Amino acid sequence: MDEKSKDIIPEEFDTFEEAADFWDSHSLDDYWDQTQEVEVKVRAPRRQWIPLASGLDRQAAKQARREGVSVETLINLWVAERLQTNA
Repeated sequence: MDEKSKDIIPEEFDTFEEAADFWDSHSLDDYWDQTQEVEVKVRAPRRQWIPLASGLDRQAAKQARREGVSVETLINLWVAERLQTNA
């Protein structure tokens, strides 16, 4: 891209969609000189992995497909329902 015709990277984007639109129509190769190293801290939710008994994973996956949700969502819903009924 010609140095004179390239846009300047906005200081901030109002939405993720705005940023995506910009980068969908621009190449980082053309803007490398405008970049700077930054430190980003990410807070990800903690997850607990719980193994299922043999065969239950396939049954849960089949049921999840029927309901149109992920296996993780289905099992979380089941556990939440069970805990509410036993509370």
